Amino acid sequence: MDSQTQQQVPHTVDFKQEVLDDYFLACLSRELSILGRKEVLTGKAKFGILGDGKELPQIAMAKAFKKGDWRSGYYRDQTFALAIGECTVEQFFAQLYADAERDPWSGGRQMNNHFATPTIDKAGNWLSHKDLKNISSDISPTAGQMARALGLALASRKYRDVPGLQGENRFSDGGNEVVFCTIGDASTSEGAFWEVMNAAAVEHVPLVTLVWDDGYGISVPTELQTVKGSISQALAGFATEQPSDNGIYIETVKAWDYPDLVATISRVVEMVRQEHRPALIHVQEVTQPQGHSTSGSHQRYKSKERLAWEEAFDGIKKLEEFIKLNGLSDDETLADLRAQAKEQAKVGKQAAWSALSADVKATIDDLKAIFTACDVPSAIASQLSGLLNPTFHEVVQIADRAKIHYVASRQPVPPAIATFIDEAYATADERYHTHLVSETSMSAMMTPIVHPTYDDDAASLNGYQILNQFFDYQFSTRPELIAFGEDVGQIGDVNQGFAGLQDKYGSERVFDTGIREWSIMGTAIGTAMRGLRPIAEIQYLDYLIYGLSPLSDDLATLRYRTDGMQAAPAIIRTRGHRLEGVWHAGSPLGLIVNSLNGMHVCVPRNMVQAAGMYNTLLQSDDPAIVIECLNGYRLKERVPNNLGQYAVPLGVPDVLQKGSDLTIVTYGSCVRECVKAIAYLEEAGYSISLIDVQTLLPFDLEGVIIDDLATTSRVLFVDEDVPSGGTAYMLKQVLVDQGGYTLLDAQPGVLSAAAHRTPFGSDGDYFTKPNGETIFYAALKVLEE
Repeated sequence: MDSQTQQQVPHTVDFKQEVLDDYFLACLSRELSILGRKEVLTGKAKFGILGDGKELPQIAMAKAFKKGDWRSGYYRDQTFALAIGECTVEQFFAQLYADAERDPWSGGRQMNNHFATPTIDKAGNWLSHKDLKNISSDISPTAGQMARALGLALASRKYRDVPGLQGENRFSDGGNEVVFCTIGDASTSEGAFWEVMNAAAVEHVPLVTLVWDDGYGISVPTELQTVKGSISQALAGFATEQPSDNGIYIETVKAWDYPDLVATISRVVEMVRQEHRPALIHVQEVTQPQGHSTSGSHQRYKSKERLAWEEAFDGIKKLEEFIKLNGLSDDETLADLRAQAKEQAKVGKQAAWSALSADVKATIDDLKAIFTACDVPSAIASQLSGLLNPTFHEVVQIADRAKIHYVASRQPVPPAIATFIDEAYATADERYHTHLVSETSMSAMMTPIVHPTYDDDAASLNGYQILNQFFDYQFSTRPELIAFGEDVGQIGDVNQGFAGLQDKYGSERVFDTGIREWSIMGTAIGTAMRGLRPIAEIQYLDYLIYGLSPLSDDLATLRYRTDGMQAAPAIIRTRGHRLEGVWHAGSPLGLIVNSLNGMHVCVPRNMVQAAGMYNTLLQSDDPAIVIECLNGYRLKERVPNNLGQYAVPLGVPDVLQKGSDLTIVTYGSCVRECVKAIAYLEEAGYSISLIDVQTLLPFDLEGVIIDDLATTSRVLFVDEDVPSGGTAYMLKQVLVDQGGYTLLDAQPGVLSAAAHRTPFGSDGDYFTKPNGETIFYAALKVLEE
């Protein structure tokens, strides 16, 4: 740990002012951290995670950050956000207070220090990213930002190298954009970090990863986190050795060394910008003056010697030394700048709290007036005067108590109280229950329905051939379309859906990746955020678990957590269901629908239907997963003459057969098994309805299933998930949410696979998953009740 020495620096007026401005900004950010912690400890905010100690490297990072660049960061980058002008003091505290009206990055939906800039307008149209300083919305899961960063950076390469994407457009200036990814040192222990660093090097993407190393992961020291106790040493084998290799630049720099930070980060970023080679900048000797977060004290696990060193090597203190050693200012001027920073932080904090408090006070005053007019019992009304730092929900909760009092005592609820509560919940709905999926005219639910049409002599082809024709057409008409995954490029995926398309459209548009599902999903997210239309493949549905975290934590929540400011219309393509073997027969739809709210979940029964779903999704601005039937690629299907235009409506089940005795509800490969069962049931004299739900998210938006249930009064739900998985989900949707229980004359039936995974071989498959015979028995049980 070196001490600072006098530097050879220019003594121009401009340079002096730049350094003093940076000093003021660092002091201001430090004051935000100090006051932020206090606001949590006094109860005005729930939790705080702050950026103290990282001020200087983030200022240096901001100097290298240009319009068009992107940041994919973590939750301590407040100084950077201040430096690029995307955060004010009032906004910082508004988010800390969860002020839904004034948090500009998430509308009160994310905890503090989670930033985002708009990438779409309110109508869902893309903004001109190349003219903006872009921040992709932060998430809290450690290292989660890495996956998305890879895709954001790969998009720059595509905009530089794909002929159809070159030239003037709103997304890129010739692919010159750099992606900055920030991460804490302890989080580099996550597998996502290593997977992405490897992929970034292989893919030659302009990604600069900055690691803030403060020596700990909460209380666990680096020595227990990282081999050799140093992430830059651990990555030494990744380092580039010659211009032709696919390694990465690795640099180390001290967090307190202002001139070296500025010079090193700027130099590395420009190399990355020009060469499209990734880099890692290991920012060492970071201090954390207030500890990890407001939930505990770092004095519990740091030695006295470490605490003394942190005080001596605090970046702001070392910057003061640098300024005075080089004669750039004096103690009096620096003291004045510190005082100004403290005052600006204090004034901004007070303004943010006052604005929020004024809203709540107005709500309290309204309710007090209502309570007085309605003569509400004083035991309830007096609660409004006893609130300390009141929040909106606390006021509404008291109104709810008043309503409950009237209901419980069998008295009419005063209309004014009922109206107040209704309006409050409507406000909460708008604040917290919107933008889960697109609400624009480009929503997948708004895509015009186009039914398939067939020539009299329509050819019958294998399912994979139909998909291949469809993808070929889409690639010929959409220059922004890319497809990638394991074995997608050279051989055209393991089931030949993309066969020959790499030769036809090039390896920049149809390409192979390594076996790395997490980063494949991140590539889909990042490229979709930058205006490309990715189809990212997970080879088998069972392997989706590896990529579930970025889908659940990032893609599915993106539109929601930005309050509708950002979108990533990525399509995840995979295949599952009926093929023998523990790892190639998966149908975990209960897991998927309960993990991916915010995405559409499409479960086509055949490949013509799958093509129609892809066409719907490609016209929309929503993300989705499409699960093709693994045993359907070699089955013959008639080819529509409008294969490139045919569009399946999402959320609208397909009634394949009308009957009067029983409604069978299913999807995917089970449709064919249900058809077999229905033949047995008809032989026994029963009339059966068969409904393919088509999509699980959204699910039956038009009440198609209960309309049929009104005729049959009996229902059987069938799928290949484990018990209480997809069938339980469908049962709740139909019988509870849509009120279908009132139409039943018998207990509903459910038939799923066994609780275990499918054994290898046809015998194991037959006795584990529903088939025509077991569906017959399950249906008969419902019919004979």
